[in-house]
Order: sequence, then structure tokens, then C-alpha cells
Amino acid sequence: MRIISGSLKGRQINPPKAIKARATTDVAKESLFNIIHNLYEIENFSVLDLFCGTGNISFEFISNGVLQVTSVDISADSKKFIDAKSREFNVTNLFCVKANVFNYINACKKKFNIIFADPPYELKNLEELPQLIFKNELLENDGLLIIEHSGETKFNNHPYFDKLRKYGSVHFSFFTIK
Repeated sequence: MRIISGSLKGRQINPPKAIKARATTDVAKESLFNIIHNLYEIENFSVLDLFCGTGNISFEFISNGVLQVTSVDISADSKKFIDAKSREFNVTNLFCVKANVFNYINACKKKFNIIFADPPYELKNLEELPQLIFKNELLENDGLLIIEHSGETKFNNHPYFDKLRKYGSVHFSFFTIK
């Protein structure tokens, strides 16, 4: 796995086997960041990466010049790996939190410009995730929520659903406050 663009382009992210995360494919990640760059100038953005796993998306945001990324995962191995990679890459604006994502969302008092979530595809309460984020008002005005999911999950009836993009088996649902 590698960072595909920006200041850290080409740097490798090779997590240990203890991290049981499904990484976003390079093709899907490149397409996702093309969409984001067509919508926003992200240099002053604050990003929340939920179910961050290997930190793949977090480091891509950092490499693309965002102001700050907060990464959340329940795995101590993920936190340890992301913290080590941050030191290796000399990244000082990525903050990794070991926490249950749903507990973090309910306790968080900060707002973000972009929230990216890549939960396990089989997560039982996955459909509740966007509603919980909007209920807790975690997005800035004109913010963007992106959820990566399988084709079996459908969000198109959610009031803030905007669009769906598919890249092979990877699906991104985009939500905005209209």
C-alpha cells in the first residue's frame, strides 16, 4: 500500500499482520481524492477518519495538505502503527485516537470539514452511522461525509445522501447538508 499523491507520494504503508483492516484500493482512493479536489480546496480543512485501520486514508489527506487529521480506531495495533508511521514520515498534524467509533462520535465536540468512514462491511449498525454523525453535528457547514461500504448497503434514502460512486467492489456514499 502506498500514498498516491501529494508531499508523501510514493511512501509505503505496510502494516503488520496484526492489523486486520481492509485497505481502500489505489484506484478507488485516487478516484475519491479526484472528487474531493474537484469540490474543495482542502488545505485549511480538518478531517476525521473513522475506522482508520492502517491510516491509509489519513496519510493521503495529510499528504494532500490538510491542516489536521483525527484518526479513530478501536485497535491498539492500529494506533501504534499510525503513531509510528507519523514519526517516520515526520507528520505532526495527525492525531490517532484508540476508541470505539460510536462512543467517540457521541462524545466529540469538534466539527470537521470532511469525515471519512471505512467501517467493516459487515458492521451490524452501519446504517445508523450517518444519522449519528449528523445528530451530533460533527460536520462544518458545507462539510462532506463519505462512507465506504459494500454494494449490499444502501444509503440513498438518507435525507443528506448526495451521491454514490462505485469502483469495483468499493462503494462511496457522499452526504452533505443541503
